[in-house]
Amino acid sequence: MPDRLHAFTMAICRADGSSDEEARLVADHLVLANLYGHDSHGVGMMPAYIQNTTTGNCTRNHHAKISRDNGAVIVIDGGAGYGQVIAKEAMDIGIDRARKHGVCVLGLTNSHHIGRIGHWGEQCARAGMVSTHWVNVHGHKSLVAPFGGAEPRFTTNPYCTAVPRKGKEPIVLDFATSQVAAGKVRVANNKQVRMDEGLLIDAAGNPTTDPGVLYNPPFGAILPFGLHKGGGLAVICDLLAGALTGGLTHSPRTIKKDSTRIINNMLSIIIDPAAMGGVETFEDEVETFITWVKSARPQAGVAEVLAPGEPERARRADREKNGVPIDGTTWQQLIEVARKVRVNDTEIPGVAVA
Repeated sequence: MPDRLHAFTMAICRADGSSDEEARLVADHLVLANLYGHDSHGVGMMPAYIQNTTTGNCTRNHHAKISRDNGAVIVIDGGAGYGQVIAKEAMDIGIDRARKHGVCVLGLTNSHHIGRIGHWGEQCARAGMVSTHWVNVHGHKSLVAPFGGAEPRFTTNPYCTAVPRKGKEPIVLDFATSQVAAGKVRVANNKQVRMDEGLLIDAAGNPTTDPGVLYNPPFGAILPFGLHKGGGLAVICDLLAGALTGGLTHSPRTIKKDSTRIINNMLSIIIDPAAMGGVETFEDEVETFITWVKSARPQAGVAEVLAPGEPERARRADREKNGVPIDGTTWQQLIEVARKVRVNDTEIPGVAVA
């Protein structure tokens, strides 16, 4: 069940040297990703995280630091600290600046993996802010081919926008610009199952359904979503998150051969609706529009038209009731990393795996 998974994740972090607060933030983030159905960004990341804290590629108990301050425009250096801590602190600062100036343009650089980007959009939405986020990744090998390319040139470069709703859950659009998140390929590889057609190419540039092409040489690549549209947006994410913020793009200058380093940069624009059209008008128009969108007659076989964020919340309700499925390989990796950091056996839950 989620609470046991949360306690187990916290125990691993604490045994590895994280403070109680850092362990809680990491566990909160990863377990929520699992609950939302984004297992690629869930507790299965812990083995990689602990490997990186052990090698110095992730700095335990580190905090966000403002490196450039121009009032409404700021840059925050993550110092390769846990992204679940760094990004939260960065959004706290950004929200405060947006309240003061009406908007904050925030560059977050050099953070260890910041996980599910919707988490940070949701944090802004809880504060009543509209936010949009562009993210890039560097430090490890390329994973995603550009449109028309037969070999990878960047990573999954996610994009997110979150819009608050009065008295309701926010609208959250959060997606990788690749056809599928790299973590979903990892999950499929762990389960030893084939992926759908149209997601991957092999080293020769030919279509394949084998997730192993990302993990076994000769390496293949994930395709961008939406042909030239997703491929183009992926390029923009790298330029805005990496070049504009000063956090560096994914290129031969930042790629570390055989490295497990996961460094994220993010450009966030956080907007206070009160500073633009006004809160009352904003809230009214959001509800009017979303009601209109959801009123569309569903296609055959579709139960209802959903707004961005609603499928995740439905999965969360199901998993809170029925438990979080963890594949056997991922679970074994978690057990191994727990023992590596000397978690007490009584803190390792015995659960059924998917």
